[in-house]
Amino acid sequence: MRIVIQRVKEASVTIAGEVHSAIGHGMLILVGVEDRDGEEDVDWLVKKAAQLRIFDDANGVMNCSITDVGGQALVVSQFTLHASTKKGNRPSYIKASRPEHAIPLYELFCSRLSQAIGNPVGTGVFGADMQVALINDGPVTICIDSHNRE
Repeated sequence: MRIVIQRVKEASVTIAGEVHSAIGHGMLILVGVEDRDGEEDVDWLVKKAAQLRIFDDANGVMNCSITDVGGQALVVSQFTLHASTKKGNRPSYIKASRPEHAIPLYELFCSRLSQAIGNPVGTGVFGADMQVALINDGPVTICIDSHNRE
């Protein structure tokens, strides 16, 4: 399971011309699921995301977590995080999970992240044509793969 975390001043997901979810200061998290992923990957990534110290403290040092600053989270499914570009110029998405495996893990990630940060989590809609807007703060962008824990 892979996530990309972006520290944002604000972020939103628009579907069919209407804003589906929007947040202020916090994290936009893109989530990609592959077939070998399970609940333990979700739990490990939720803990990492909730405790990641990427927000500034009073001295301007990245030393605070999303919970420390009362930040919000917007989580969007993105199968393209598992793109393979080894051959040619057209990415292959063969490693990305099919919806029947990916949707339950995506929903579990959203639910457990909401519990971990103590705030509701904004979401996209799995498989929808979404327009994601954000103002990246910093910019700060962190990529984490649950299969690269060491």
